Amino acid sequence: MGRVGKGVLFQRTIPYILLAPCLVFLFCFKFLPIIISFRESFLSPLYLGHGFIGLSNYLDLFTDPTFWNSLKVTFLFNLIITPFQITISLILALLVNLKLRGIGLFRSVFFFPVAVSMTITTVLWGLMLNPQSGLLNAILKVFMIPEQPFLSSPNQALFSIIILCSWKGVGYWMIFLLAGLENIPQEVYEASVIDGANRIQTFFRITLPLLKRAITFVVVADTVINFLLFAPIYLLTRGGPTGSTNLLMFEAYSNAFVYANVNRAAAVTSILLIIAAIIAVMEFKIFKPEFEY
Repeated sequence: MGRVGKGVLFQRTIPYILLAPCLVFLFCFKFLPIIISFRESFLSPLYLGHGFIGLSNYLDLFTDPTFWNSLKVTFLFNLIITPFQITISLILALLVNLKLRGIGLFRSVFFFPVAVSMTITTVLWGLMLNPQSGLLNAILKVFMIPEQPFLSSPNQALFSIIILCSWKGVGYWMIFLLAGLENIPQEVYEASVIDGANRIQTFFRITLPLLKRAITFVVVADTVINFLLFAPIYLLTRGGPTGSTNLLMFEAYSNAFVYANVNRAAAVTSILLIIAAIIAVMEFKIFKPEFEY
């Protein structure tokens, strides 16, 4: 092989050499734990010999009412929070995309919650949602509205978590949707004005179709994150009251660290990952852009 051939080969291998450390870390800290967890789900606990038991852990889960309740709560949580967050994020993106003076300040205000860690966000909202001394009940009292139990009520706890997570997340997804809006050619909007389209027609026939790629990413990423939510449940409700916030991630934690059954927890995690992957694929199919621009 000549010197030119070696130079071309070296140039082609440079990207892989630069990506190698990231790929190694990705495999070690992302894919390898998934493989190990999936393997552990087919084994018995260490104190019972840690031998292969097939689908026993999964069969135990499918006959456990607590698991089915956790599955139902997880689906209900995601069925509400994902559309809610995407809708609010899209509205915010449309607002901050307006060409107005000082709009950069509004972008910063809406994005500010993203800079706050989930742990701090959870603690702050836990204080505000306190039934006795919380800020929200103090505000409700000003408007002569009775005090609400929020996190201590089976009917309100899950929705309180949804509001908490949405306050934290909508600004993050707004940025991606805003990037999609700014990537839409202005000539398309100018042509729609010439054709006599009003704002509603422009939004549904131009903005949404051309924003579909960004919406697809946001919907899939938001769904996966919501399925893996853990910190607010652990810090505020511990799955209660009466299992109303017992998401699958917390159910896996409970099996591993409360009941000392790591293998059963691995089965819960495997089911969770499979469900999230199936839903993500379905969302990619549903929101696949019909055309590029």
